[in-house]
Amino acid sequence: WAVLVAGALMGAGDVIAQQLVEQRGLHGHQGPRTLKMMAIGFCFVGPVVGSWYRILDWLIPGNTKVVAVKKVVLDQGCFAPCFLGCFLAVTGATNGLSVQDNWSKIQQDYMDALVTNYCIWPPVQIANFYFVPLQHRLAVVQCVAIIWNCYLSWKANRM
Repeated sequence: WAVLVAGALMGAGDVIAQQLVEQRGLHGHQGPRTLKMMAIGFCFVGPVVGSWYRILDWLIPGNTKVVAVKKVVLDQGCFAPCFLGCFLAVTGATNGLSVQDNWSKIQQDYMDALVTNYCIWPPVQIANFYFVPLQHRLAVVQCVAIIWNCYLSWKANRM
């Protein structure tokens, strides 16, 4: 279920990026790009983030305020930087970039994306880890992430 939600919301984020941010219009919409973003959600984002939440809950069990802060520190200090780099690499590869071009794109986009991540995710994750049961965390994050996915799609597909 979480994988399906992640794929659908990655696709929705791309549609929003193309239509509202890039203002491509219906005739200029790049359907293959949306399908690629959905596939990345199904095959990468959903499984990786879903597994991460299970691991994080195993490493730091509970849902007190202190536990939530510890989880956010680990999530944002360790997981987010690694995940973001991998996401940009996967997106570049699915866009057909050579290894050298993909590396250049990652170097160009990574820090800006990481700083933007830190502006959005810590407060969301505090609430998520404190109030939301484990089985619903990925869905909550993906619902909030529709704007984040829009940003990531725009950032990753900007050539």
